[in-house]
Amino acid sequence: MTTALRIGHIQPVQVHFDDLDAMGVVHNARYVLLLERALSGYWAEHGWIFNPAQPHFAEIFFMVREFSITYHVPISDVGEAAVHFWVEHLGTSSLVYGFRLLSPGHDVVHAEGRRVQVLLDPATRKPRPIGPALRESLQRLTAVTP
Repeated sequence: MTTALRIGHIQPVQVHFDDLDAMGVVHNARYVLLLERALSGYWAEHGWIFNPAQPHFAEIFFMVREFSITYHVPISDVGEAAVHFWVEHLGTSSLVYGFRLLSPGHDVVHAEGRRVQVLLDPATRKPRPIGPALRESLQRLTAVTP
């Protein structure tokens, strides 16, 4: 029996010196930042810039509801890493990203996890439906191979 592989997207990210802790490895809390850098870079490249001055900002006013991560092999150097991410579930007002933090050659999985986000109305801070344009963009990240 074969399992489907999430296609998603692989985004390069930079590991900076200040991401390292006193032991010379990326601090556990910085993995969240590396995912954030990857997602922000990807969405900016696709026209969804996280800027309150942009007219579409209300369409991407997501808040993180849940974040889980499992660490496998520490990242122990500055420079490039990669984040493979995909959309595991796309609901009415929420989505679930799956992700893996990878070595530059994509052969080592440093960590993996999931992040749940909910789209909120900026004025009321209550959940609202994901609009059709963003939904279409998100659906590109849901593809799987047989």
